[in-house]
Amino acid sequence: MTGTNAPIRRLAEEERLCGATVANGLVFLAGQVADDVSLDAEGQTADILAQIDALLAEAGTDKRALLQVNIVLADIADAPAMNRAWDRWLDPAHKPARMTIQGALVDSRWKVEITGVALAPQPAKT
Repeated sequence: MTGTNAPIRRLAEEERLCGATVANGLVFLAGQVADDVSLDAEGQTADILAQIDALLAEAGTDKRALLQVNIVLADIADAPAMNRAWDRWLDPAHKPARMTIQGALVDSRWKVEITGVALAPQPAKT
């Protein structure tokens, strides 16, 4: 289906948003932030990437299907720390397009916020 009649799955729903939506063959990740705000930028990034793995698994896919990732750092000086966690997590054979910028985050304890878009699994044709 297409348009407004297309089925939409909402994953990890919260009060104001959901962690991801799945529609029209794509998984749209909400901005993910660390559950443990006491961690440094590297630790927060690893925490967020684990959340992304879980959301993508719930959607029936994984990080190899990521098309685009946007990373916001509260302090761009944390880029090397963020990249250490990213590089450990990344499947080098399936790199997404990526942007990293500095920006103010809603909670001053957050050092990193990550969002992205992945391909969703296609239903089997009958």
